[in-house]
Amino acid sequence: MKMNAHLLGVSLALICASSQSIAAETEPQQEQTKATYLVIYRPGPAWLVGKSVLEQPLKEHGKYMLSLYIKGSMKLAGPLTDDAGGAVLLAVADESEAKMIVAADPAVKSGIFVYEMHPWNLQPWDEFAKKAKGSTRPVAPAEHQSGAH
Repeated sequence: MKMNAHLLGVSLALICASSQSIAAETEPQQEQTKATYLVIYRPGPAWLVGKSVLEQPLKEHGKYMLSLYIKGSMKLAGPLTDDAGGAVLLAVADESEAKMIVAADPAVKSGIFVYEMHPWNLQPWDEFAKKAKGSTRPVAPAEHQSGAH
């Protein structure tokens, strides 16, 4: 029964991700105005020692992550498979919004997780690949950014 619920959750997440990517393709480049942050969650003082990440009391954290995904602030998230915590990709207006989101996370508030947050400059690898296919030589990310070809 627990496995069926888990499979249902994964299926719903995949459906949501598919519909969001379709919506993103039809929207103009609105995402470019958002700042990207990588949040790495690590076991905190309330982490249940000897228990895997899936055995931690993270129900409220999961609900919170889902609400952020629906809102569009959280793009990717999941547990680290070595039980060292988890990671989240946020796309928000600025650093203060990212900090506010992480500080309000129930798992951070309860001490299950501590975190580190880093601004992240995601590279447009699709564009690099398209340009490389149309060119006689690959275009490196540094060349693309500087405008050199």
